[in-house]
Amino acid sequence: MSIQTLYTAATGLDSLQTKLDVIANNLANVNTTSFKKDRANFEDLFYRNVKLPGVQDQNGALTPTGIHIGLGSRVQSVQANFKQGAFQQTGNSLDVAIEGDGFFQVTDPFTQQIVYTRAGNFSVNANGDVVLGSASTGRLLEPAINIPQDATDITIGSDGQVFVRIPGQTQLQSAGQIQLAKFINPEGLLKIGENLFAENQAAGTAFISNPGQDGVGVLRQNALEASNVEPVQELVDLITTQRAFELNSQTIQAGDQILQLLASLRRF
Repeated sequence: MSIQTLYTAATGLDSLQTKLDVIANNLANVNTTSFKKDRANFEDLFYRNVKLPGVQDQNGALTPTGIHIGLGSRVQSVQANFKQGAFQQTGNSLDVAIEGDGFFQVTDPFTQQIVYTRAGNFSVNANGDVVLGSASTGRLLEPAINIPQDATDITIGSDGQVFVRIPGQTQLQSAGQIQLAKFINPEGLLKIGENLFAENQAAGTAFISNPGQDGVGVLRQNALEASNVEPVQELVDLITTQRAFELNSQTIQAGDQILQLLASLRRF
């Protein structure tokens, strides 16, 4: 019946609308530090089985195929892509990029919960603590690192060791050690906005290690990781999604025309 056509095509429109939302978010974050693009995955819905395959016909033979009519599609998941983004040189000594796997650990000042991020645009608050975000309401880097007020230079090694230069001293002074967290399934992390991820059972337990050890990435000072969104690919996906949306709209129009024709039938 044409009524089923309307409902089936409507599921396609709903799924494609979600994909459009995902593409729009990707394009909106093309310049967001360390942003990881998303992809909408689709799956078909259940089927109306008019005739099952393998049923014996009147001659006792098994039918090779059946009759099953699909009832549309839906979004199965929105999957994050953790492909490495390009590096942008900034010259800021507190800008740090991760080359490879891993996340910085920061403490939320309101919930005291440890959250994770790939963004390394750090700054120093009034107490000298290294924080992510604004110096006034920033999230403290974990483990905590404090920069002395009279420090004139900050050096962050690829292994995460932080050194500062103090006037009057010939040798660099250690200010702490940056550690990274790694997850067996980073796609299972919960995106909570502001370049942050929250731990989730789907991601597994966080494995903490120093950069460059146990499969964890290394650090690059004076640089930030750019968004891994590829604008050209997103625009191609936008065009194909728009055309698919139009095709489903035309299917609804065709179903409506058939219903209109049926409703106009009458006996003379």
